[in-house]
Amino acid sequence: MEMITAGLMDALTPASLMFVFVGVAAGVMFGAIPGINGPMAIALFIPITYYLTPLTAIGFLVGLNKGAFFGGAISAVLLRTPGTPEAAATSWDGYALTQQGKGEKALRMALYGSVAGDILATGVLVAIAAPLAAVALFMGPSEIFALITLALTVIAGIGTNSLFRGLVAAGFGLLVGQIGTEPVTALPRLTFDMYQLGGGLSLIPVAIGLLAFSEILIQLERFAKKGAAQHAANVFSSKLEDRLLSIKEFFANTRTLIRGSAIGIFVGAMPGLGAPVASFMSYDQAMKRSKEPESFGKGRLEGIAASESANSAVVASSLIPLFVLGIPGNLAAAMLMGAFMIHGMQPGPLLFKENAQLMYGIYGSLIIASLFLAVIGRFGLRLFCKAVEIPAMVLYPIVIFTCIMGAYLGKSEMFDVGVMLTFGVIGYFMRKFDFSYVAFLIGFILVPEWERALQQVVIISENNPTMFFERPVAMALMVLAIFVIAQTFWKSIQAGQAASRAAARAKK
Repeated sequence: MEMITAGLMDALTPASLMFVFVGVAAGVMFGAIPGINGPMAIALFIPITYYLTPLTAIGFLVGLNKGAFFGGAISAVLLRTPGTPEAAATSWDGYALTQQGKGEKALRMALYGSVAGDILATGVLVAIAAPLAAVALFMGPSEIFALITLALTVIAGIGTNSLFRGLVAAGFGLLVGQIGTEPVTALPRLTFDMYQLGGGLSLIPVAIGLLAFSEILIQLERFAKKGAAQHAANVFSSKLEDRLLSIKEFFANTRTLIRGSAIGIFVGAMPGLGAPVASFMSYDQAMKRSKEPESFGKGRLEGIAASESANSAVVASSLIPLFVLGIPGNLAAAMLMGAFMIHGMQPGPLLFKENAQLMYGIYGSLIIASLFLAVIGRFGLRLFCKAVEIPAMVLYPIVIFTCIMGAYLGKSEMFDVGVMLTFGVIGYFMRKFDFSYVAFLIGFILVPEWERALQQVVIISENNPTMFFERPVAMALMVLAIFVIAQTFWKSIQAGQAASRAAARAKK
């Protein structure tokens, strides 16, 4: 009880409150800008956290992520251009309301839906993470290796239509993550006689290049083709009933908010599914259970409530596998895992045992961030709407400069800037050719733990490969991973055969 009280009091210090507040506000602003999302914002700001305490650093980044999820709804509602992928479903009804002059009402529904989903998911995280971590302590290296293998298999399908490309990307991440010194023999590996690679590639320049710089290259390409940026539609009506969300309208969507939050919590706790899946699932369920499904997509508040409650619930629930098993549930959690490691902590079940006070402080910061989101969103709504009006030729140079400085700050070496630029180009082509940069980055982050578990298995078993068959949980996880791969390839073969038959019939 003393640890809980001490942790919560740490979260209430002026420094912690200030950084959580700034994180939420900056996250909303970044999320509102099309092309910039939570993981990208975290990657850009992680270098700043070098100079913060672990609690203020994690609190700031968590606030940044929470704010970005709501911020994505702003451009979705005003421009029909989701600031984040998970806000795509929000745009269907949100933009329709904007065209009716009810943009402010749509944004208020998005805000309250986000806050509701976030608070419910945070409560679930606080309630179950520590007990599950106590159970996870009984997992040995065989189970950890098998679990990471399964996670990489599931995550390989994120951001691509081909599991094969996803597995290639994850394998490439595992390969790049092994650059440096081999942990058992202490011999250099894949360094090509470059002393800068002796300690391996740093996460920050790799992440900034892959997430932020590659996205800027994509956005610049689109801007060059369009020649101009989109402008927000006429947002605010002069009529009070078109601007404000009444209590009756909010409570009419209570069931949808609870259902959406439950879907988001479930999806977020499953590594690899992600917020877009939760958002679309929730929207689909809301439409199927509605008495007027034909009205969805034409300006229905229920559609916004379903989408936003689900995708915001993923923010906190995706931390469950990170805190319990040390496996990030999505890209934002992977970036937070990198922040933990930078501050000398390894996410996983031992985190609660070794840093109990810090973990309860983080719980406090999560709750405070949810409250700040409600306050900042309520009073700064119109101000954040201005973010969508920032000219691209002003915004992109600022982001590029931030990328360069973020890569340089880690070790104060120009080599890391070169790494960032290199992975920016790699990320650009990965996006172009549909290779999952998410799978690559998570593979890159997880490879030290994956390799360590494998080496422990080899040493303990004295090079006996049958050890996996002697551990029921490990064997079950490996079989499940093989089943996921086989099932996906079988579906791909069937889809290819169906396409061939359709093409043959079309020729006849």
